[in-house]
Amino acid sequence: MKHTLIGCMLAATASMAQATETLNILTWEGYVEDHEIAAVNALLQENGYDVDVRLVDSWAEGPQQMFDMLRTGDVDISFLTLNYINMEGNPSANMLQPINVNSPRLENYKHLSPALTDIPMGMKGDQHLYIPWGGGAYGLWANLDTVEEMPASVSDLLKPEWKGRVSLTEGQVHPNIALASMANGHAPFEVNDASKDRAALGKLVAADGALQNTVNTLYSQVGHFWTTSPPFTGEYDLVASYGVGASAAIAAGGNWGLVAFEEGNTVWLDTINFAKHLEGKKLEAAEIFANYFIGKDVQTRVVEELGMVAATSLVERNPLIDENPAFFEESMFWPPYTRAAGNAIELMSKRAMGAGATN
Repeated sequence: MKHTLIGCMLAATASMAQATETLNILTWEGYVEDHEIAAVNALLQENGYDVDVRLVDSWAEGPQQMFDMLRTGDVDISFLTLNYINMEGNPSANMLQPINVNSPRLENYKHLSPALTDIPMGMKGDQHLYIPWGGGAYGLWANLDTVEEMPASVSDLLKPEWKGRVSLTEGQVHPNIALASMANGHAPFEVNDASKDRAALGKLVAADGALQNTVNTLYSQVGHFWTTSPPFTGEYDLVASYGVGASAAIAAGGNWGLVAFEEGNTVWLDTINFAKHLEGKKLEAAEIFANYFIGKDVQTRVVEELGMVAATSLVERNPLIDENPAFFEESMFWPPYTRAAGNAIELMSKRAMGAGATN
């Protein structure tokens, strides 16, 4: 009886010692597929890591939600949009640790685009808080079956012929204000640029100012403001999208193309990040996960299935980059908005809605 009891205790102790750890992933819907989790878990087992990758129950939604979830400590790896990392009021950078970009477990890192690996808004000094994963443009997509002549300039959207034919986003209104700024011939993020000077910001976003008037006009052109999903139904000729929705519509048989405005399109980058608490074997497992997700197979899916821009040179085709090598121009990257700029942008949007924008 005594030997049996000791044997059970030893077995229980061994079982506890070998208990599998979980690597929890917070990501946007569609970014991580079940077969890819299975592939990474197989890699971990082959390399002697007693760690299982799993997705947390919630999809990523935005900067505040992602910051809150990182803060709980229940998230090990996140897919933060680059400008979320150091966004004022949601300092996710405080929840992250620097990436060892020279780790032997990140062998695919050397294939990443140099234009994407050292962007200051994702850095802490000379330390990287992100690994580039995939990006795209926030732009207007034209129904090529109905639009015979594309608008050449963002300012063309204000012309009478486009009234009621445009759909913009209602939820994240920052891109709408950027469009209005470009329509005025200014930099897309001029509100954020001015936000360090209270007087300058107040003048720029004044209710009777030129920018507000342009926002009002732009909103009056909109036939529909979408909240969660852009309406690629054919009802509207120009639909604002981050690109993923447009790609899905094209895959379903739609004939849509990104409008190449002469001012360019604002761009975004989604990234892979490691929580500050990761260490030891679990941190090594996180590096193996990240390396797989910047490898050729996943990055090809980023292009072929998600309609995004791959971060690596390993893919055989990267259409948006192939067509425009300057696609990721630094001045067009969405910035980490200050709280003052965010508040001003929300105010301008509400004013424009109240000025007679249609829904």
